[in-house]
Amino acid sequence: MLNVHNLSVSFGGEYLFEEISFRLNGGNRVGLVGKNGAGKSTLLKMLNKDMALDTGVIAIEKDIKIGFLRQDIDFVQGRTVLEEAYQAFEEIKTLELKLDEINRQLAERTDYETDSYSQLIIDLNDVSHHYEILGGYNYQGETEKILQGLGFRREDFEKKTETFSGGWRMRIELAKLLLQSNDVLLLDEPTNHLDIESIIWFEQFLNNYSGAVVIVSHDKMFLDNVTNRTIEISLGRIYDYNKPYTQYLVLRNEIKQQQVNAQKNQEKEIQQAERLIEKFRAKSTKASMAQSLIKKLDKIERIEVDEDDNSVMSLRFPISVTPGRVVVEIEGLSKAYGSNQVLNDINLLIERDSKTAFVGQNGQGKSTLAKIIVGELKHEGHLKLGHNVQIGYFAQNQAEYLDGDKTILDTMIDAANEKNRSKVRDILGSFLFRGDEVEKYVKVLSGGERNRLALAKMLLQPFNVLVMDEPTNHLDIKSKNVLKQACLNFEGTLILVSHDRDFLQGLTNKVYEFKDQRIKEYLGDVEYYLEKRKVENFREVEKKQAVVVDNVKPKEANSFQDQKKLKGLKNQLSSIESKIGSLEKEIKEIDHNLLVDYDKTIAKANFFDGYQAKKKKLEKLMGDWEVLTLDIEALD
Repeated sequence: MLNVHNLSVSFGGEYLFEEISFRLNGGNRVGLVGKNGAGKSTLLKMLNKDMALDTGVIAIEKDIKIGFLRQDIDFVQGRTVLEEAYQAFEEIKTLELKLDEINRQLAERTDYETDSYSQLIIDLNDVSHHYEILGGYNYQGETEKILQGLGFRREDFEKKTETFSGGWRMRIELAKLLLQSNDVLLLDEPTNHLDIESIIWFEQFLNNYSGAVVIVSHDKMFLDNVTNRTIEISLGRIYDYNKPYTQYLVLRNEIKQQQVNAQKNQEKEIQQAERLIEKFRAKSTKASMAQSLIKKLDKIERIEVDEDDNSVMSLRFPISVTPGRVVVEIEGLSKAYGSNQVLNDINLLIERDSKTAFVGQNGQGKSTLAKIIVGELKHEGHLKLGHNVQIGYFAQNQAEYLDGDKTILDTMIDAANEKNRSKVRDILGSFLFRGDEVEKYVKVLSGGERNRLALAKMLLQPFNVLVMDEPTNHLDIKSKNVLKQACLNFEGTLILVSHDRDFLQGLTNKVYEFKDQRIKEYLGDVEYYLEKRKVENFREVEKKQAVVVDNVKPKEANSFQDQKKLKGLKNQLSSIESKIGSLEKEIKEIDHNLLVDYDKTIAKANFFDGYQAKKKKLEKLMGDWEVLTLDIEALD
């Protein structure tokens, strides 16, 4: 399908990767992993021909279609969710316009005996056949099924895309990608904006997908459940094994240990040979033997042990002043977006130094309450912040909070004050932004690098309450561990919105589950919460919800078949109406001739047989029209 040979890419004189080669075949589901900034997103862009190559070749088989899910998307305003999703079917939408135009002409034209009119009938059959082959009669049902799998409700379908957050718009883009007939899918952090239920659905979709997939992700469980091959980019090289992520790590460690052992054995052999050379060199009778050993040593290919990139950011959240005992007090709080009630009559008390987790499905109000606490959203009811409360906020959609046209350094300097402006470069260095890297523009940073910059920026303002909404999105596994340790060491009050169990484990002492506009308190960490819910992990919680979805699948399937049948019936009805119009016009003309010149009209050969045949045909068409109309009404 796709062959990469000796590909090299460099930025500012430094190689992201150098002379890497690999082949992608049908059925490969590749987890592309590595540290933030290692070049994963860059490689995807090159596979999609969005970026030029420095050196090397990317050969793609003829007629291979590639679909690319980018981290940054831009929609045309004014389209509904369905209209935007339908953009995946450009050819079908073009054929629909042709069908509408042909049917309009058939209904309006009266030159039934002309060649051009006959050609319209032929065109209608040809276009209808092509439309059916492309799936024109079931694409609408398929679109609704994919959107619902990704978490949209039917009432969302007619809403404008601009009314949704960046995460939900990303889901629409993902739906478009899955609806296209692509041979290769390039997915850059596809699960960042999906809740557990949607991730489970997405895993099933990918496991049934016959093409090739390359996935950039830091979600270990997702990679293990979906991939059958792992390619890691590290220090300019790639490591490629036909194993899912966790198995790959075990195998890579085993191989590295073998390399270490082999290197030790080789070193012993080299040292033994060097001792013999020194011993023989002094004796004239052994000089030729010494020269032979030297030549042998020169030819030895030295065993190298694969290097690991162990550089990690350094993070510690300092606390500002000590606040009062009660940090946040909420009574009777409600929030609705138009007719969509998200939170209803919420009561909540958060005390100083507590560590709290907000969990639950997407759309249940976790992020909404976080934004209300930090003062970004209006609400009904009572909310009071305690004495001396200073809030630091890490938003889920960090890209929207950073100016892409600023450099990393300018972003930090503009956020700094007189006291800490001199420390900006030191802070950036601790977040792995060193040397000339600080002159990079924010818009060229990867998702993980943007998150690191957002974390660095937070350190410039004092706070004693830390509110973080999905902070692990885009962060590589080592960076997640650093962030978790910083949260553990934070001496202030912590509020975390997350569905990452590994991250939350042992981090909080109170869990609030958001469900059906209300919240429920669990006095323990995430393990205690899962134990009380009698499940092993968040996925099991969501699967309990998913049972309801499974129960309605047969009904949905019927709905999709109905859509297909409805479209076909409407096309048949349009054709029959056109024929009825033609026959009525012919009969009306004959009736007129009978009134004007009866004898001359009936004198034509087989006049009455032909006249009656037309009337019988019209009667049959009218009967067919009535049956079709009733069928359409029943389905519609």
